[in-house]
Amino acid sequence: MQPKERIARRVAQEIAPGMLVNLGIGLPSLVAGFVPSDAGVFFQSENGVIGLGARPPEGMEEPDLTDAGGGFVTAVPGAAAIDSAMSFGLIRGGHIDLTVLGGLQVDERGLLANWMIPGAMVPGMGGAMDLATGARKVIVAMQHMANGKSKIVRTCDLPLTSTRPIDLLVTDLAVFEVTQSGLMVMEIAPDVTVGDVEASTEARFEVCGDLKCMDEIRPAIAEVQ
Repeated sequence: MQPKERIARRVAQEIAPGMLVNLGIGLPSLVAGFVPSDAGVFFQSENGVIGLGARPPEGMEEPDLTDAGGGFVTAVPGAAAIDSAMSFGLIRGGHIDLTVLGGLQVDERGLLANWMIPGAMVPGMGGAMDLATGARKVIVAMQHMANGKSKIVRTCDLPLTSTRPIDLLVTDLAVFEVTQSGLMVMEIAPDVTVGDVEASTEARFEVCGDLKCMDEIRPAIAEVQ
C-alpha cells in the first residue's frame, strides 16, 4: 500500500454517516475517494461547496467545480453552492464536525504548523486557521518525514496555524492521539516497529498499552456496505 493511500484510508475510518467534513488541499483531499457518495457524509470546501465528491475521471473535469485548492472535484446529488460568508460562518460557528488538514510540522503538544514557510511565497493562509480553531475535531494527515527529517518535532519552528492542539495525527508510520500529557501512539503500520517510529520522530511520545495495527482496525467506511 502506498503511504498516501494508507494515510487516507485510515483517516476515512474516523468519518461517520451524517458528518459535515472539511478536507484540506493535497493529501487530505484523497480521503473522499474512500468514502462512497451514498454514505451520508457531506464534504464541505471553504470556497463554497457542500457535497463534494471524489475527483472526476480524466477528461470529465468541470472548470467551475473545484475545491479550495483549485483541484477538480465532483458533486454528489443534493450538493449546494454557498457564498464565502456562509461557508466561513459554518467553520467559525463550530458546525464542521471534522476537518482533515495537511501538516508541515506537528509538535509534541499537538500544535500544528501548516500554512507557510518563512521566505517562501504563499498565496495566503486560506481557511487553515479558521478550521484548526473552529472544527469540532481536527485530524492532521501527513507523511512522517520530509527530506530525511521528522515532521513531528519537539517544538514547531514554523509559524503556528492555531494555539489549539489537534486531536489526531495520522502518518504513514503511525497514528498518534493528542492527550493532556502529549502524543500517544495508538497504532503503527504493519511493516514498522515502535523502534522505527522512535527513530523517525523527534518529538517525545508515549505508547498505548493496547497498541494496534493501522491496517487491521476495521474496514474503512468505503468498504462497509
